This record gives sequence, structure tokens and C-alpha cells, in this order.
Amino acid sequence: MFYTRYDNKPALLVLVGPTAVGKTALAIKVAKHLNTEIISADSAQVYKRLDIGTAKPTPPERKSARHHLIDIVEPDQNFSVADYQKLTYEKIEQLLRVGKLPFLVGGTGLYISAVIHGYAFGQKGANKELRDTYERLADTEGLEQLHEKLKRIDPETASKIHPNDRKRIIRALEVYNLEGKPISKQVNETNRESPPYSSLIFGLYMEREKLYQRIEQRVDDMLEQGWLEEVRNLYNHGYNEKDPGMQVLGYRQLIEYLKGERDWEETRSEIKKQTRNLAKRQLTWFRREKSINWLTISEKIELDNLTENICEKVKEIITFRANNNF
Repeated sequence: MFYTRYDNKPALLVLVGPTAVGKTALAIKVAKHLNTEIISADSAQVYKRLDIGTAKPTPPERKSARHHLIDIVEPDQNFSVADYQKLTYEKIEQLLRVGKLPFLVGGTGLYISAVIHGYAFGQKGANKELRDTYERLADTEGLEQLHEKLKRIDPETASKIHPNDRKRIIRALEVYNLEGKPISKQVNETNRESPPYSSLIFGLYMEREKLYQRIEQRVDDMLEQGWLEEVRNLYNHGYNEKDPGMQVLGYRQLIEYLKGERDWEETRSEIKKQTRNLAKRQLTWFRREKSINWLTISEKIELDNLTENICEKVKEIITFRANNNF
């Protein structure tokens, strides 16, 4: 099993970064070099049928390096951070058992933090009746009112959730009602405990102006690849903007366009703007993680050099020991 050299905990390799920075291409090279597999940490890619707009790895990319925790649930199914943590822990253990270094890759900070810090989620799970109540309140009173309610009972969590993020606002209110304490308190309690794995974390950084250019180009590319038709097909099959998957950035805006609530240029501009804002929030989240080894990516720096840097660090920090009892 893989361990870090300075403690006796199982090792976990992690690669993080904002959307469009180039995580997938680098992760595949690293995974091939280390002969391991990738565990996705992307809250949008868990949904089946959402392919173009979530920038899922292509079939050739998945063939080049095996990916896990992609295409898990249908767009109308709920999927929580606790669900993700449970499945990821199971996958990490599976990879360790077969002598592979677990490799977590993604841009969803909450997913990654839940895994590397071992967040302690409540034991009562979901409550459909309570969730349906909040769904109705969102429809009748407006999502803004629910976000204000969350601010009153859990200001720390509310400050990290976008006012339009229906799924996470409702989940945070549900947890508070079921557990009798806010999610932020659970996280703070967990942070006083010892993390389950010893994580070697790398972060990809790109100069902001260049990153924003890449974001805008990628949005245009996805629209040219048929993103609107993908959303139209989903909408025609009965999925709508209230479904968890259809609240993913871009999908909601394209549904509004199909319903005649926006014109095309406004829709494109809004998707690009919200994606830039997402990148800002991702970087803000990851900068709080002091143990990240930041790597700058640019046109002058080849992926092979970044791959070599990561793999050399892995050799320095992580070692393999046979464990017959594992």
C-alpha cells in the first residue's frame, strides 16, 4: 500500500484547479506515468447525459486513463457531498488494495475538502418530505428568501453558497433541520480531527487574463459542439431547471433561452460571466488550503515538464510497502 514517508497513513495524490485551467490533460499524463487511475472530483460530471457542458473526459481520454465517479446519477436525482465522500473513500480503498496510488482530480473544492479532511456528515441522510417543503417554498417565496433564512441560521455556510444555487441552499437547510446544527459546525468539528489520508496536493494556476480567455473560448467551443442541442434533448425528455443536474452552470441558462426568457447573445455572455465567477470562487477556496503545491501552467511550460515535477515529488514523498493484512 502507498504511504507518505513522514507518517503511517495511506497516501492520496490530489490535483486541483479552476475550471478550464487544463487539469484533465495533465492528470491523464500523470496517471499514465504512475500507472494509476483518476477519481473525479467534479460536482457536474456526476450527472449522466450532461456531457458537453460539463467538459467530461472524452472516450479516448477515458481509454487512455481510467476515470471513476463520472456518470453516477440521472439529472433529476439528488447527490450530496456526503454521497460523494462515501463513494470516493470506497474507490480509494479499492485502488490501494490493488497497489495503485489513488489520484483525486477536480475543481469542486467542497468535494475535495470533504475527502482530504474527513468531514463528518450527519447520520440521518436525506428527508424527502422536508426537501419537498423547501422546494415548494423556493417556488412560492423565491430562492432569495431561503438564502436569507440560511444566512440567519448558518451565515458561514451561506457565505460560501451562491444565492442561485438552489440545490445546496436547500440541502444546507435540510441538514440544519435534521441534525440540529449547521453544516459549518460539522465541518469545524471535523477540522479538529485527524485527516483519514496523507495527501500530496498540487494546484494548477494560470494568469487570470489567460484563464478568462480560455474560459470564453471553451464556452464557444462547447456551443459549437452541440451543447444547446444536448440541453434541448434533456428538456424534451422531461428534465427541467428544478432538477439538480439541470442547475449546473450553463444548463440553467440554456433552458431559459429555450423558454424564450433570454436572447442568444445574452445567454452566451451570461454563461461566460458565470464561468469566470466560478473560477474566482474555486481559486478563493483552494487558496485557503495551505498545503497545496502550486504549479504555473502556460504556453511556455509543457505538460511533460509539469508531469515530471509531480512524479518526482511523488517519489520523494510517497513510498510503497506491501501490507499483507490490508
